[in-house]
Amino acid sequence: MRALRILLVIVVVLGGIFIVVDRAAVYFAESEAAGQVEVIGGTVDSTDVSIRGFPFLTQVAGSALDQVDIRLTGIETAAGGRRIRISVMNAELHHVTLADGFSSAIAARATGTATISYEDLTHAADDGVVVEYGGNGKVKVTGAIDILGRTLTRSVTSTVTLVDGRTVRVHADEVPGEGIPGLEGLVRRKTDFEREIGALPSGLKLQRIEPTKDGLEISVTGSDIRLAGYRTSDSRDR
Repeated sequence: MRALRILLVIVVVLGGIFIVVDRAAVYFAESEAAGQVEVIGGTVDSTDVSIRGFPFLTQVAGSALDQVDIRLTGIETAAGGRRIRISVMNAELHHVTLADGFSSAIAARATGTATISYEDLTHAADDGVVVEYGGNGKVKVTGAIDILGRTLTRSVTSTVTLVDGRTVRVHADEVPGEGIPGLEGLVRRKTDFEREIGALPSGLKLQRIEPTKDGLEISVTGSDIRLAGYRTSDSRDR
């Protein structure tokens, strides 16, 4: 019995050591991966990488990870002379295959969401334009125009759509004309706009966009996501 107890203690101790080593290896790998993430054609404020599944060391031995979660905060790119910023993007990468001495990785599939705040969308719009949530899946766009020596401020309810999986389009549903010739065109030139989103991890695609009270929520999906060196590339390279 004494020998059995000693054996059990040894097993528990070794198991504890393995867990500690395994978790330490995960922490190191996550830190290294996060530090290597780059955005070509843009910038990222911060990057967090979480490697899921246990044990980690046996996954590495098999050159395959069950799931890797990536959180990118403050992705910013420029298009058409205007900058657009994704406040945060979370992506779950599944069945990640490691290769080239663990210097590259390919995820079989991915799902996630990206959020553009209304403050960031306002900064991406024309000068003097403010974008807010308009309720019922719409946005409210307010802008000032000069006409006949007068400054008119108009607010319109707009629909937000995703064009070609990379461009956010804001288009007013209706512009009150009030009998002033050319007013609708002037308002639309101020309140309607398109901004291209770039600098997403290679292989990820924007699928659906929906205005919510917290900002524009965009669904992200992908397959065969290439994370060679955990680098990202401009969406225009895809």
